[in-house]
Amino acid sequence: MLFDTHIHLDRFAAGFDLDAARAAARAAGVSRFLVPGVERRGWPAIRALAGATEGCLAAYGLHPLAAGEWGVETRDELQLYLREAQGVAVGEIGLDRFVDVPIETQEAAFRGQLRVAVELALPVLIHCRRMPGRVLELLAEEKADRVGGIMHAFGGSWPTARQAVDLGFVLSFGGPVTYPEARRAVEVLQRLPDDAIVVETDAPDLAPHPHRGETNRPAWLVPVLDRVAEIRGWSRERAAEITTANARRVLRLGE
Repeated sequence: MLFDTHIHLDRFAAGFDLDAARAAARAAGVSRFLVPGVERRGWPAIRALAGATEGCLAAYGLHPLAAGEWGVETRDELQLYLREAQGVAVGEIGLDRFVDVPIETQEAAFRGQLRVAVELALPVLIHCRRMPGRVLELLAEEKADRVGGIMHAFGGSWPTARQAVDLGFVLSFGGPVTYPEARRAVEVLQRLPDDAIVVETDAPDLAPHPHRGETNRPAWLVPVLDRVAEIRGWSRERAAEITTANARRVLRLGE
């Protein structure tokens, strides 16, 4: 049983045969999918997916791209979804230096959502692009170590990884770890403790090698897992066992 800790099942292009893609994933052993929120208007679709799709779990939150939507009304709606729509995490939330949203706006949304997560005792799914120091500062300031979570699509340095693990987070690796030029992710994977590693596709984005540039698919979690196993010296079965157990633990799933 493989656990994809970050996949946007609600954001595939029209015409993409998602039913066939999910069936192929299940045939490959992928049986759990965590679908994160990006913007407020997408939360109902995620709720519907989680209710209708076996093995699909919902997270609700605002991506840095949608940070401008944050406010009292959005906070109240987020709390409602998390309490009543089977949300298992708050996310994806964080900071991104390359999106066209002021950093101050991103930080306000990030802080606010971290506070909701801590209040509701839910883990968080962290988006961090080229702002690791500030993300770690805010996680510490907002006591996110009380809830932990997943550092999505981790591409940072070993010192950043170590600080994240010390705050109670696991690190998620996806398609980029399979790219021939990947170096830093390999170093981090070699040094992490077993219980700090999970895997993801981030589909429909970030397809693994040799499918780079194509629409990513749920079944392509397997080549990511295989690369992680190769780096760690694990069998595929051992990698599946460890990463799935880590995902279930950090998300507090009692399956």
